[in-house]
Amino acid sequence: MQVKKLAITLFKLTVCLLLTASFSLAHAQSTGKLTGKITDQKTGEALIGASILVEGSTRGAATNVNGEYTINDVPAGTHSVLVRYVGYQNKQISEILIKAAQPTTLNIVLTEAATQQLAAVTVRATARQESANSLYAQQKNSARVTDGISAEAIRRSPDRNTADVLKRVSGVTVQDNKFVVVRGLSDRYNNATLDGAPLPSTEPNRKAFSFDIVPSNMVDNLIINKTATPDLPGDFAGGSVQVTTKDIPDRNYTSVSVGAGYNTASTFKDFKSGQRNTSDYFGFDNGDKKLPSSFPSSEALVNNSLSTSQNTAAIKSLQQDWNVYNKKALPSQNYQLTVGRVKDFEKTGNRFGATVSLSYRNTQNYYQDLFREFYGNKFTDQVYKFSTNVGALANFAYTWGKNKITLKNTYNRIYDDQYLSRAGVNENITSQVRFSAFDLIQKAVFKSTLEGTHSFGEKGSKLTWSASYSNTLNDQPDQRKANYVRDINATGNAPFFAQNTTLGKENARMFTYMSENGYSGNLNYSTPLKMFNNSATFKAGLNSSYRDRGFTVRFIGLLPNNVDDLEQIRQRPLNTLYGQDLIDRGDVYRLSEIPGSYLDESYNGHAMTNAGYAMLDNKLSDKLRVVWGVRVEHFDLDLQNLRKSALSRAQLSNVDVLPSANFTYSLTPKANLRLAYYRTLARPEFRELAPFGYYDYEQVSFITGNPNLKRTLIDNFDLRYEFFPSAGQIISVSGFYKNFQNAIEAYNFDQGSNRQIEYRNSPKVTVYGAEFELRHSLGFISNTDFLKNTTLYTNVSLIKSKATNPDLGVNLNYSERPLVGQAPYVVNAGLMHTFLENKVTFNALYNVVGRRLNVVGGPIFPAIWEAPRNVIDLQLGIKVLKSRGELKLNANDILNQRSLFYFDRDGNKKYDQAADQTLSRFKYGSNYSFVFSYNF
Repeated sequence: MQVKKLAITLFKLTVCLLLTASFSLAHAQSTGKLTGKITDQKTGEALIGASILVEGSTRGAATNVNGEYTINDVPAGTHSVLVRYVGYQNKQISEILIKAAQPTTLNIVLTEAATQQLAAVTVRATARQESANSLYAQQKNSARVTDGISAEAIRRSPDRNTADVLKRVSGVTVQDNKFVVVRGLSDRYNNATLDGAPLPSTEPNRKAFSFDIVPSNMVDNLIINKTATPDLPGDFAGGSVQVTTKDIPDRNYTSVSVGAGYNTASTFKDFKSGQRNTSDYFGFDNGDKKLPSSFPSSEALVNNSLSTSQNTAAIKSLQQDWNVYNKKALPSQNYQLTVGRVKDFEKTGNRFGATVSLSYRNTQNYYQDLFREFYGNKFTDQVYKFSTNVGALANFAYTWGKNKITLKNTYNRIYDDQYLSRAGVNENITSQVRFSAFDLIQKAVFKSTLEGTHSFGEKGSKLTWSASYSNTLNDQPDQRKANYVRDINATGNAPFFAQNTTLGKENARMFTYMSENGYSGNLNYSTPLKMFNNSATFKAGLNSSYRDRGFTVRFIGLLPNNVDDLEQIRQRPLNTLYGQDLIDRGDVYRLSEIPGSYLDESYNGHAMTNAGYAMLDNKLSDKLRVVWGVRVEHFDLDLQNLRKSALSRAQLSNVDVLPSANFTYSLTPKANLRLAYYRTLARPEFRELAPFGYYDYEQVSFITGNPNLKRTLIDNFDLRYEFFPSAGQIISVSGFYKNFQNAIEAYNFDQGSNRQIEYRNSPKVTVYGAEFELRHSLGFISNTDFLKNTTLYTNVSLIKSKATNPDLGVNLNYSERPLVGQAPYVVNAGLMHTFLENKVTFNALYNVVGRRLNVVGGPIFPAIWEAPRNVIDLQLGIKVLKSRGELKLNANDILNQRSLFYFDRDGNKKYDQAADQTLSRFKYGSNYSFVFSYNF
């Protein structure tokens, strides 16, 4: 009986649960969600505490500290809402379509009421009209001259990482497929932030952030500020790149994507490399390339103080697999998993959201017949590059009342393992050459930012703060190089001899490790006020950042002793040159290290920046707005190598006052005229100041820092006309002028038969240019569906620069030339067409960058130039499975034009293969890929 009662009770409970679940499911399937942001139409400021009510119901909400609102459980169908905010005109918006189980986004702009009577007037609009109005306001109301790209535009391009995305922004180019150039100014004249915190340099030997380390699918939006306001860091001249990762989602979702690609130069071709481990595919070395902790000290190797047994044991602790393994290059692979969750607390109006994402990409590229010919060297390189990129993102946010707390965490890692095989002649030593290099570089960036936004008081004053920690890693364990030579006139089976009887940077095994910790914090306060009978905003803040870098390097080699069979040993092929049989003998090789390299070239450095600013955002009339103020930055840098001698120390300390003023005149509701002046600066990076050098085997050059470098001061002027024909469309024309004092550039000097590149200050540099941007539907040509659904977008930059060389006591062949890295023109263009009710999208993209100076020339080695290269990308996107899935077919770099760096010997400003000399000439290959994504 008891069992029967229990069974009946369980049955009733099960029925109740099923009915409840069915009701909840039916309810969820019959209701949707309305979300968006409410802002001031003229200033673009978020309106905190504005109310929005679904008419004919009790469903409503108030905006949070960011002006955002969410209304849950809105019945599916067409609705109207009423929006109210104190001091603003009410607005009624109709024809809002709510779809079941889906969020609908409606951004709203309100107009400030000039009188009490106008505050009582209700403005009416449709949902479609209001979305257009909101986009107009967002585009027009920026305090600065900005250009950017949204997550939707990123998704509609074939771009795999943030470096590729940046190529689409007006006036932006990318060097080496990873370093950003804005308005023709090289990476060192631009800065970058990730979620509001400064991004450190990822490179041990230059001031640059490697944007290819950040996967594009983690980016919510990307903005480049081309003019400065006091609340921005002052160390840029071209642009300040602001990357924002994904925040609170508007709905719960899970997204999975899988992709693969074929490269015409690499895939399924022979692919050579050193020893490959399983962990390489996951972006991590298994540790066998690192120097063991028990490895002898630099002093012991330089002084040759090891016993025979100690020497043999130390040699055996190093990886001695010099075999070259030949496989087939696999297609590229990429995978991504993203989960977004949001929880609304209806009783309190609070909201919690989280976005977690994992990404993976692996590529295997072969650069065939990379040709180099200059000053007695004539080489052909075969380069094989195995790359793995892994990324993780975990962002969390909580809003309550007029407050919001956000914790954003990102980790990105690149594993680049390269094998280079070189064949050719070196006339300087009258030899034929066979050179090999095994080179692994691991880069990683971890960043965590905690930030808060709080609004208070009747005026809506706002306090924002943030604290951030970052760690940047650049690990290059055991870069191994080996060179074989024979007489330049030798033929047939005449043997090559290993060039290993002396130790230099050209043939040493190099172990480097760089780790940089960054700490930053800021506090900002803003409050609205009245000035000259018009609205204004006062804003002030403090910013502080501290960087601590450690860099170590050791150049180690195995030198042969004068044994009887030395000549036979030196004729051995590379895979047996350091064979186990020779090491076990104990008398063949001894460990050695380049004297002084560890103490002289390893260094520790730290840099501290403290800044404060104050600014006003004034409405001087209904049409004229000025954002003006001043920023003061105090900077201290101290760097010293491990020898700690007075000559090895670099110090820099400056206090800089950086004023700025941005004027915006609203010519019409759809057009602005902008004028700006601002002073900025550029500081030398640690490595540019370090008074010691390293050897670049690919460019056959030594690169040396300069402790006497000064920071660069830049005065900037901008003029821009912008017209917004309709939502998402723009026509703009800009002009700019920049004057540099003590620009930092790389110069070519001679060092025997090798090049030496050293950083110097150029006393005076001017840069001026014009930009044109167009994004417009072709519906104005004819009112047909085809043309209305076709959008043309292009941006063109024309730039001129003039740099004066410093007095170096040597003849540089010319006194004036362009600024290093500056291109005379940049063209981006695209055509997008959507059809079948936006279920199919076609994109065609084009990019070209004019000839630009790479390194300033010297008396023997002239300037190095990078030749233009035309790039065309195509993409077809198809929505499937009730629009939950999407298949993207991509074709990248279909022209596959050569990449070319050369010495312009005849000075005719173009490449002549017969007259000029080639630093590098090769092709990347075209990429054809697919990506399938599905949203649960």
